[in-house]
Amino acid sequence: MEFSEAGRAEVRPVEGLRERKRAASRAQAVDAAMRLFAERGFDGVTVADICAAADIAPRTFFRYFPTKDDLLLEPSRVMADRVAGDIAAAPDGMDDDAVLRWALRRLGEYVVDEGDRLAGVLRVLAELSRERGASPVARLSDQERRLSEQLAARRGGEVDWRTRLLVGRAVAAFRVWLDDVRAGLGGDPLEHLDEVLAAR
Repeated sequence: MEFSEAGRAEVRPVEGLRERKRAASRAQAVDAAMRLFAERGFDGVTVADICAAADIAPRTFFRYFPTKDDLLLEPSRVMADRVAGDIAAAPDGMDDDAVLRWALRRLGEYVVDEGDRLAGVLRVLAELSRERGASPVARLSDQERRLSEQLAARRGGEVDWRTRLLVGRAVAAFRVWLDDVRAGLGGDPLEHLDEVLAAR
């Protein structure tokens, strides 16, 4: 716990710890669910199965995910939130293109760092996406307006077609890169990401 200049206790560190625990519990539920989906198929897994595998109570599960289907959106939510957070945290003086490439490069680093765990999640989602539209990058595409608004807000401007096109191209490039990574193409993944994001 920290103290402000006025000597009052501030709870931000506690909230940070609480939020980290919450995020870890959510990730644990997603990982358990994806393992079970890979083994038994989506329809062959119940919420009770997921709770047992993740060692969480059903009440905790439903606090995070209103339905089992909402689990499928979690990886895309995490990806979109990471990009949005990095856009907000980008150094001053960078133009829209540089900010977006920086944020997506950081997302690529996260994908690579998560390695096998995230690869398994993406593989399950790829199988389910044909029937359920669960592709995390497709959901990231749904966030293009939000990302465009963030870029415009950084420079104190309005969202225009150029900003939206810039974001749309960058998200499409990231999707192409992610497909290559899943297929084992492109050599070093982060060098390949730099190449794909720089392509015109």
